[in-house]
Amino acid sequence: MIVRIWRTGIDPARAAEYERFAEERSLPMFRAQPGFRGVLFTTAADGGRAVISFWEDDRAVELLDRSETYRETASALGSSGILRGEQSVEVLIAHGGALPG
Repeated sequence: MIVRIWRTGIDPARAAEYERFAEERSLPMFRAQPGFRGVLFTTAADGGRAVISFWEDDRAVELLDRSETYRETASALGSSGILRGEQSVEVLIAHGGALPG
């Protein structure tokens, strides 16, 4: 399994809007991707956000990066003005552990 972590800052005054976007746009988009296994939308103590997604294999992550719906969703969020600071992506290979389901 592959773990993909996208980190960003957001405008604190627009946190509720970010949460709605995650539930209404990002979650359905992720669910429609081949090889998708799960996602967590998280908040750090400093208010930063991370989207931790789980993928069947490297190919699924490659397909995500090329997906038109992913690019449209990312573009819509990027142009919304909600995001602040730098964004980063980290891809990890999972070794052991367990996920429900």
